[in-house]
Amino acid sequence: MTKLDCCDLCEYCAHSPYLVCAEHPRGVEGDRCPDFRMNTGAVAVPDDPLAWYGEEWQPAGASYYDSELVLDPVQRLNLEQRLEMLDTHPLFTSRCPNCEMPVPKATEGQIHWDCGHCGWADDSL
Repeated sequence: MTKLDCCDLCEYCAHSPYLVCAEHPRGVEGDRCPDFRMNTGAVAVPDDPLAWYGEEWQPAGASYYDSELVLDPVQRLNLEQRLEMLDTHPLFTSRCPNCEMPVPKATEGQIHWDCGHCGWADDSL
């Protein structure tokens, strides 16, 4: 199979690893195609893959932060435990899970919640 550089920009291009185009499935002889028709909707692929795809590829279980690949934390809780935490933890409910009294709103960086009414203390960490 002989595929020319201009084949990807042709209207007849098959974009297949098995066929070159609809007019010449096995390619053409020589360095010029007699049936070349410029596809006006074709986009030339740039040399920089980041410009083509728009963002860096990231594997499952990781994300890019500030151009650095950071692995996602391992989940210690199963789905049922996470749903229970959403329903009961003061971070999400603003109430003590023991006595249902309001708990002061969390401040930035707060990791412990304690109830002043019943003595409940968050020991999840």
